[in-house]
Amino acid sequence: MANRRRPWDRGAGPLTDAEVYFSRRRFVKALGLGGLAAGGLAWGGRRLVEVAVAEEAAKTPPLKAPRNPAYADAGRPLTGAEHALRYNNFYEFSTSKERVWRLAKDFCLDPYSLEVAGLVERPGVLSLEQVEALGLEERVYRFRCVEAWAMTVPWIGVPLRKLLEHVGVRSEARYVAFTSFLDPKQAPGQREGSHYPWPYFEALRLDEAAHDLTLVATGVYGRRLPPQSGAPLRIVVPWKYGYKSPKSVVKMTFTKKRPPTFWNQLQPDEYSWLSNVNPEVPHPRWSQKTERVLGTGARRPTLPYNGYGEQVARLYRKG
Repeated sequence: MANRRRPWDRGAGPLTDAEVYFSRRRFVKALGLGGLAAGGLAWGGRRLVEVAVAEEAAKTPPLKAPRNPAYADAGRPLTGAEHALRYNNFYEFSTSKERVWRLAKDFCLDPYSLEVAGLVERPGVLSLEQVEALGLEERVYRFRCVEAWAMTVPWIGVPLRKLLEHVGVRSEARYVAFTSFLDPKQAPGQREGSHYPWPYFEALRLDEAAHDLTLVATGVYGRRLPPQSGAPLRIVVPWKYGYKSPKSVVKMTFTKKRPPTFWNQLQPDEYSWLSNVNPEVPHPRWSQKTERVLGTGARRPTLPYNGYGEQVARLYRKG
């Protein structure tokens, strides 16, 4: 019984090599999608069609913002969009990383609103436009999944501290809880994954939320967030494991008492409440000392706080 596989025990699958991916794209363009589909090429016609469809799914509206010079370079090459947008954890749609973008491609929260509640001076509802009016900028961040894969991504968004200032967080608040969408009609994982306590919920300490690195993201790679990346609004906390950056957030609640978080509630022995990236603390089922770089197959050492220790380590010093 102790070795029984749980629904959330998922491994990481292989990625398509970048050169193979672009070769297929060139081949699709040269042959034409109609001829390809009709021909059913023996060496991979179906796969080629799927790649062509994936390219169409990536067409989200442009979202332009000036790049913040303080975050213009994460010290690593950018991950190609064809990898970052095709390999996603989003259990609301699927536990298969390679299937999420297809199952989520028609997902839409429209009209969208972000509810702000709890210990704030100005509770209420904000539109996406009101959030973005607080000051969009582009930032290049490292991203590290708890499953030991990593990427480098150009997010577009607003520092969360600006939203905190806008709503007027009260002095007694100590935490902010995030609640993601609940829509089983659009999200098959919410229909079929009844063992999960949907909707997804996460939280940060208020000092973490107010840190300049913490971002309310509404875009990526120069376009609005596609569904698989957390459209229309997500939180990005680059020094923590990826599940601490909740997707498709519809509510923020400011509290004095520490809120529960999704994975910590499910498996507290595997997912801590803080969940800072730490190569010295292994996951019970794998090491965190190295990470696999999406799109390259290479491995590199994991950095404490995902390389952001100089900025955030002080938050965790005692005394």
